Amino acid sequence: MDITDIIFDLDGTLIDSAPSILECFKRVLESNSIEPLLALNSDLIGPPLAQTLSRLTGIHDLDYIGKLADDFKKHYDFGGYQSTVSFAGVNELLQECCRLGFNLHIATNKRILPTTLILNHLGWKQHFKSVYALDSSSPSFANKAAMLTALLDEEKIDRNSGIYVGDRAEDHESATQNSLKFFGATWGYQDENLLSNKNIICCSSVKQFAQLINF
Repeated sequence: MDITDIIFDLDGTLIDSAPSILECFKRVLESNSIEPLLALNSDLIGPPLAQTLSRLTGIHDLDYIGKLADDFKKHYDFGGYQSTVSFAGVNELLQECCRLGFNLHIATNKRILPTTLILNHLGWKQHFKSVYALDSSSPSFANKAAMLTALLDEEKIDRNSGIYVGDRAEDHESATQNSLKFFGATWGYQDENLLSNKNIICCSSVKQFAQLINF
């Protein structure tokens, strides 16, 4: 496989952000006296913030969800993100990808502000040629598939030479809609919809992924 560009999802793929995100969800719910409808666990990590808050609370009023989202952002952006850690082997993977000349990119559902804060916090900013988030465009991208389309077009990436690496079935669907090769990152969270799809190449370790792209 002749790969020039590797596009990574962020949460659940490169970083374990669950502890910091779940703590912020807990604080938001407690401060607003809301009992969660779902368990606060890693299954919540990945989708856009407003969507997750609506699922957690059963609230669909956009103004109220917007208020809860603002509360979350205050907790997360002003220190909560610093609890984020990378998965084992990811630092070395990124360094080796750069050494071998791959162009690296981020395409994430996370907002651009905390994404940038986290990349700086982990010392990764220099590794990535481009960073795309749902709100890095105005208006915001409608979904991850639209974001990937923009990334591929604006960065002039040949779809036959690029791959997308993510940890959720949504990531695979977004790659498929863009005729992009996909690898499932299952070294972190476990998305059963991803694991049960026999057509998806899943990597249970960072080392396995590195071998598949011919390091």
